[in-house]
Amino acid sequence: MSAAQPPRTRIARHTVDAVYVRDLDLVRELIGKVSFTEMIVLQLTGKRPTPLQTRVLDAVLVTLMEHGFTPSSIVTRLIYDSTPEAMQSAVAAGLLGVGGTFIGTMEGAAALLDDIVQSPDMQEAARAVAQQHAQAKRPMPGFGHPFHKPDDPRAAPLLELARAEGAAGRHIEALTLLAAEVDRAYGRHLTINVTGAVAAVLGEIGVPAQIMRGLAVVSRAAGLVGHIHEEQQRPSARYMWDPVAKNIPYETNPT
Repeated sequence: MSAAQPPRTRIARHTVDAVYVRDLDLVRELIGKVSFTEMIVLQLTGKRPTPLQTRVLDAVLVTLMEHGFTPSSIVTRLIYDSTPEAMQSAVAAGLLGVGGTFIGTMEGAAALLDDIVQSPDMQEAARAVAQQHAQAKRPMPGFGHPFHKPDDPRAAPLLELARAEGAAGRHIEALTLLAAEVDRAYGRHLTINVTGAVAAVLGEIGVPAQIMRGLAVVSRAAGLVGHIHEEQQRPSARYMWDPVAKNIPYETNPT
């Protein structure tokens, strides 16, 4: 950007005696007046959230906060055991696991749903997406789960909540069409998993695909703090470490 057009921000500013976020007085208009979920929407969009946005985002944050011992929570406990004086390091280590295999796959699913929604023939677009992935033997973002079979129990309630709150339903319709075509193309049932459902409902409230993973990070950060608190009370990191040392033996290099 040239010197004649310096960058600008529309998020926050402060004076000697006040802080403003999105032109609203933090002390007088926000603290104690809005929930954390509502504040997230305001921060992202610059507008006060609708009831639909608040309900859907709140449900997504609750859904994604915890899923037991997965790589993100395991590494958080191990790093906390190494650096108990720096809790933030352990949380940061765990958040690095929010990626294309765990938690963060809603980005890919959302991009596919956006393409289907924008197509003049959603049915045909869904069929093409499913067939392309099946023929290339690529995983389908938003579908399948190693443990939850035949269906991910978290997906349906999210979709039902969005419908009940008055979502327009275009992204949910795209997901439903895609699910039928995925089963047909792969020759077996693949569940709509939680990230597929999250992609659809966040699309319904106008969240861009490229920042959806960030919302997963916000939710999972709180969950990881919970794991650290349990680690403080009931340590498990050394127990996790010990089986690795015992079950992965050293092998002498061949000469």
